[in-house]
Formats: sequence, C-alpha cells, structure tokens
Amino acid sequence: MSLPQLSPEQLVKPRHFELRMSLIFATLFVPLGTHLPYFPLWLQAKGFHAEQIAVILAAPMFLRVVTTPLLTALADRARDRADVYVALMAASLLLSAGYFLTPTYAMVLAVSLALTIVWTPHSPIADSLALSGVRRFGSNYTSMRKWGSISYLFANIAGGFILSVTGSQAVPVIILVAFAAALAAGLLAPRLGRPRRASPLSATDIQHSAPKLLNPYFLYFSTGVGVITASHAFLYGFVSIYWKSIGLGDSVVGLLWAWGVVSEVCMFMMFTRFFDRFSVVSVMVMAGIGSIVRWIAFPLVWPLGLGIPGFFAVQSLHSVSVALGLIGLQKMIGETISEERTGAAQGIAYFSNGFFMAVVTLASGPLYDRLGVDGFFAMIPIALIGLALIGLAARSAPERRIGR
Repeated sequence: MSLPQLSPEQLVKPRHFELRMSLIFATLFVPLGTHLPYFPLWLQAKGFHAEQIAVILAAPMFLRVVTTPLLTALADRARDRADVYVALMAASLLLSAGYFLTPTYAMVLAVSLALTIVWTPHSPIADSLALSGVRRFGSNYTSMRKWGSISYLFANIAGGFILSVTGSQAVPVIILVAFAAALAAGLLAPRLGRPRRASPLSATDIQHSAPKLLNPYFLYFSTGVGVITASHAFLYGFVSIYWKSIGLGDSVVGLLWAWGVVSEVCMFMMFTRFFDRFSVVSVMVMAGIGSIVRWIAFPLVWPLGLGIPGFFAVQSLHSVSVALGLIGLQKMIGETISEERTGAAQGIAYFSNGFFMAVVTLASGPLYDRLGVDGFFAMIPIALIGLALIGLAARSAPERRIGR
C-alpha cells in the first residue's frame, strides 16, 4: 500500500530543524549517561544489597519491553509526535523527583518502574522525528544524532567529577536537572504533523508482520545477539560498585565509562574501512569472542597489578563486544529483511535484547553478592550460548531476502 501524500504544511521545513533536533539529542542522553554508571552507586549508598539492586535495575527492563512499543504506537497515532515526546519528558521529570522521597526498597522500586514507562520511549520518538526530517527535507541524521553520543560522554565524565566532590547523593539531583533541561529542549521540538506510517517499534506492525519473520535464520540470529548483549548485564549493573570497592574515585569511574563509549564511537567510524567485507555472522562471532575475552580479563586486572591502565585496556574491548554487536544486527536486518518488514524486525530484536538483558541483570545481583568481581566469569557461558545461536543462524542462512 502506497503512503499518503504529504500535505502542503508538512512539506514546509520548520526553521532550524537540524539545530533543534541536535539540541533534543544533546539533552536526551544526559539522564541516561548519569543513570547507567552512577545509579547503582546511589542505591548502594542508600543501604540496598546486591540482590535488591539487581531487582531495581532488572524489573524496569521487563516492564519496558511491553510498554515501549505501546507508547511509540500511541505516538504514531497522535496529532504530532513532538507533543507525545514533551508529555513523556514532563512525566519523567515529575516521576524522577520520587527519588527524593524516603528511599525504602518498595518506594525506589515503584519509582523506577513508573519512570521507565515514560522514559524509555524518549529515544525512539526522537529518532522518529529526526528520520521524518531525513525523508521530507533531506536532513542528515548522523549530524543530529552525534550530539547524543557527545552528551552521553559528557555526562559520564562530568558526573564522575561531580560525585567526587558531592558523593553519590547527587545522582537524583543530576537526573532531575537533566530531565528539566531535556524538557526545555523538547518544547522547541519541530512540529511535523501526523506521521504517515508507524514507527519502527509500532505494536501494530509487530503483530501483523512478525509471523513472516518466524524463520530459523532471523530467530537464531536475533536471539544470539540478544544473549551476547545480555552478557554485559553484570558490567552495567555492578562494575561501578566494584571499581569503588577497590578504591577508584568517582572521577576515574566516570572516565572509564566514557572510554568505553569513545571506543564504541571509534568502531562506528572505522567499521566500513576495516570490517565491512566480513559477513554478518563473522562480525557477530568477533563480538562474542570480544565479550568472552572481556569477561576473562576483568577479574584479573587488579590481582595482576595492571591497575587503572589495565581497566582502560579492557574497556577498549567495548568497541568489539558492543559496537560490533550493534552493527552486526543492523547489517543482518539490512541485508536479509525486505523494507516493509524492517520495523517488525527491529521490534522483535528490541524485545530479544530487552528480555535477556533483564533476566541476566536479575541474576547478576546474587552473583555479585556471592562472587564479587569473579561474577564476570559467569558471563562467559552466556556469551558462549549466544555464539552457539549465531552458529545455528549461519547454518540456516537464506540465499535471498526474507520477510516478504
């Protein structure tokens, strides 16, 4: 079915479209760049033990797998996606203030669950606005989106230096202020009118298109990527706590997180030149092996006396274990899934990543409680399972595009 024609109003490019979207991306990732590395430290400072921290981190992951497609579908039907974005950002600002209430386990868990419902759709809705500008006005997506990566790096580094002065009690303050800035930027979001077709995470598209994607290659591959990605759950949930436990300062922790992102961005820049000739299976095998090497090395850095430089070296593997995984998944979808099924494929891959990440995050709390940093060794068999699934995908690879 062909797309409806754009109205004359929709063909008019909003003033400073690229600048306004760049500002949205620049503010969008600051809360995440603070929450991911430092929220576990705040939880620990409030007296929560490892298993409680794991539940507080994992429960929202299970929830958002269900709620995010529903809210992005709502944005597709709204008069303007920007209005939904502003409403969700305002709700995020309001709910993030809940962390200033008495931090009981039940209260923090409830706030985290409520917050994830309205927070997680920010990025796909912002992407939808930017991509509409790409289609209608020929805007450059990467020139707008790069400011999100830059702001995420800034949040990693600046957050570490702030916490080195104030302590972890500043984490809710930084998140609240970051949401306030993102809301202010959201009010400037360009209005583009009703979208012409569903966004990549539309629940309707998933329901109608998913059955045609239920073939061995796609399912093995997307599940394998999800499992390899999930092997990073122990890192995301507890590495900051571990680094602090061996005496590293908050500023160093922030720099270590930022270095991982820098290495990821470098891989994005180098991939076409050095890795584009490899098959998607080879790319994912490299990502899986990089993950295994990372989980072997992490517990050995400090006992072997490699110190902070050793952690920076291991963090450089983020370019392999994470960046190649992200690129490999998109490369597989681009090469084997027909355009009209791409949205459904993205939705299924999102579900796979989110579900397995939540499961392993939940298990990471007891692992850290009992094993400490040696819990990284438990991530090795998880990555191996992911590699086995990629191997099964390779055996069932199609000779033509699927999903038609």
